[in-house]
Amino acid sequence: QVQLVESGGGLVQSGGSLRLSCAASGIVFSIAPMNWYRQGPGKQRELVAGFTSGDTTNYADSVKGRFTISRDNAKNTVYLQMNSLKPDDTAVYYCNVKWGWSHLDYWGQGTQVTVSS
Repeated sequence: QVQLVESGGGLVQSGGSLRLSCAASGIVFSIAPMNWYRQGPGKQRELVAGFTSGDTTNYADSVKGRFTISRDNAKNTVYLQMNSLKPDDTAVYYCNVKWGWSHLDYWGQGTQVTVSS
């Protein structure tokens, strides 16, 4: 079955950096459209960054120029490099993929990112 396991969250000061990782199994990773979402306190879950077709990426306006999504197909892992972090980036970050004939959403368990001012 599909499994997504995130790691790399933590507490960082404003202006700092973190790199999140998501190890995937149960999918053909090299063609999977991997995404990162986040849900802040009292907020709806939102798309932060993702791969669309091939290596094409898209980003939320709020993170453009600061966050970078990347993937290592040999390790079945997708990354989210987060630089110039702000308190507003505080959230639980989730790895996501739509997979299968019915394009079901699969989610990791989430990893907490807290940015202090």
